[in-house]
Amino acid sequence: MIDSKIMETTKSILKKFGNTYFSDKGTLKRNKVIEDLDAYTPMLMKALLANQLIHDTYTESIVIDDKSVEIFKLNQFIEMFTYKEYWQDSYTKFENKIGLTAGGKFIDETADVVLDFPFKDTVLKAGMTKEDQKDADEPFLHETIAKAEIDQLLEPKIFVNATKYDQENLNGVSTDNFDDDNLIIKGNNLIALHSLKEKYAGAVKLIYLDPPYNTGSDSFAYNDRFNHSSWLTFMRNRLIIAKKLLSKDGVIAVQTDYHENSYLRVMLDELFGRDKFISEIAVKMSTASGPKMANISSNIPKLKDSIIIYKKESMVINKQPYKLKESWDKEYSKILMNFTNEDRKILDRGIKEKDLEVTRKTIESCRLSTLSKEFPDKKNDKKWLHENAWRIVADKQNTGLDNLLSKSTKFWNGDVSAVSAKQGDITLFRTDKEFGKDTRVEIVFANNNLTEHVGDLWTDISTSGGFSEEGGVKFPTAKKPEKLLKRLIEMFSKEGDIVLDFFAGSATTLAASLKLNRKFVGIEQMDYIDQISIKRLQNVISGETTGISKDVNWQGGGSFVYAELMEKNQGYLKDVQHAETTKQLENVVNRMIAGGADFDFRVDVEKVMQDPEYQAMSLANKKQLMVKVIDKNQLYYAYSDMEDRDVQELMSESDIAFNKSFYGERDL
Repeated sequence: MIDSKIMETTKSILKKFGNTYFSDKGTLKRNKVIEDLDAYTPMLMKALLANQLIHDTYTESIVIDDKSVEIFKLNQFIEMFTYKEYWQDSYTKFENKIGLTAGGKFIDETADVVLDFPFKDTVLKAGMTKEDQKDADEPFLHETIAKAEIDQLLEPKIFVNATKYDQENLNGVSTDNFDDDNLIIKGNNLIALHSLKEKYAGAVKLIYLDPPYNTGSDSFAYNDRFNHSSWLTFMRNRLIIAKKLLSKDGVIAVQTDYHENSYLRVMLDELFGRDKFISEIAVKMSTASGPKMANISSNIPKLKDSIIIYKKESMVINKQPYKLKESWDKEYSKILMNFTNEDRKILDRGIKEKDLEVTRKTIESCRLSTLSKEFPDKKNDKKWLHENAWRIVADKQNTGLDNLLSKSTKFWNGDVSAVSAKQGDITLFRTDKEFGKDTRVEIVFANNNLTEHVGDLWTDISTSGGFSEEGGVKFPTAKKPEKLLKRLIEMFSKEGDIVLDFFAGSATTLAASLKLNRKFVGIEQMDYIDQISIKRLQNVISGETTGISKDVNWQGGGSFVYAELMEKNQGYLKDVQHAETTKQLENVVNRMIAGGADFDFRVDVEKVMQDPEYQAMSLANKKQLMVKVIDKNQLYYAYSDMEDRDVQELMSESDIAFNKSFYGERDL
């Protein structure tokens, strides 16, 4: 049985009352405790409130008539005793079910709906490595019962090995200063996000996430019994802090598929507000071919992902997403002869500046003809048509223009001329029409009408191969194309804005951000960060030519800082998991004891190792036990630990200076 610090502290206080709150067998009399709490029994209340941990966790100061009054949150405290099995490591009040609720009850429909699921009221650290998933047996920390543990888990952490990369230092150079540069962090993303909170709160313009899809075959093979609810808890914890980092006009875009898409959507409604929903974009991710067609008699091939987009408060789309039309519009069948590229530039400038004289002089010097007459062998050549779209035109219906021209005295001298409306806007028109009877008089250029808005169905970006080596790194699965990120980044941010991706993976988001002159923050826990994520960003700085490089004329440049969360028990945890023999495990445990590793406070590890039952265990069971007794809330050193001289001795002077610079403190 595992108690939270709050429950352990409460029990120790209650034991001072003899058998008032405990039976002869040592069982807690929960009903008696609740009864006396409801009655505000003076001696009990005095004893509880005298404890600093309970006082800090369950009291709140409010001002009434200019006087500060301290309130004890009794209902919240009593709630701790009402859980059926509060002592277990799940610490959750939800049953093993998932559904929509209102007022705490599961329902079919209501006007006010939220998503409830096991462990919703908990915090799940959730490492992303295979070892984390296989062996960690991580507790779900309840937000009320285990508040102290959660606060400890999420307080800002120490950064080490800070390294700056730029064109002059492509292989990186140690840095002791953080000057709001691009940043990539190695470490657990939930813990890293909370370390960013003070510096980046309200500053991030766009968050793009490509989390584990929870397919059963991807990287989220975590807690089989509660796999579904674990994923929701895992995401909820991170989305809550992510929202705090967004600016008021910030946007979050989460890519997922049918496995969790619907549940994620309801959860985002709850966290951001249903009125903050922007769109759910369907992105074509593959084609109906190969293995996908193997079982079509009983399955429909999966070809798409969803990108779910929410705003924090307000939102403006900075660049509308357009794609080339799939086929040439046959309406564009006419062409301007005696008309050069330079003429077109002069014409566009005249129209933009509302200079009717220049516009009319330029357009009236050309001759209007047809593609069939001038280029009969090219009229179906799509490549040639697109290359010459700057001089290919169509006539468009414009009733107002036709009415205006029908009342005008002839002023034109050419096949095409120009007229100015009352507002000064200039329109081109055909002069061979019988005005007043034929309204198809306006002339429009093909190159201004070659594209169409993609809406919420994106089929024009290749995501089914051909980009696995973008950035000069191989990442065969789950990699997203830079063009996809380019579209999202350009839609929802401007140059200089901050883009955050805390499932950085192969660093596609970070690479695209750098090429588009955005600032980025990335977080990745996996060890491949050095060989894939960092390597890719080094290549971008060098001027690599894959991805969107040609589209944006990328020539290289930029910089970023890499830093790691300073491992504490995380390092020991890895060593235990990687031990291949009993002797290796014993050496690791002895090193942990000598090094002052943090264990569960109720376990004497040295005695455990001498226990015959432990000695008879298999290596796998010994490893599992040691993983259980390592304090998971101490995986990384807290920034406040830098006050400890012993911790400072583990750090370089550069590490210490970097942390002070990052957290904005000159002295501890």
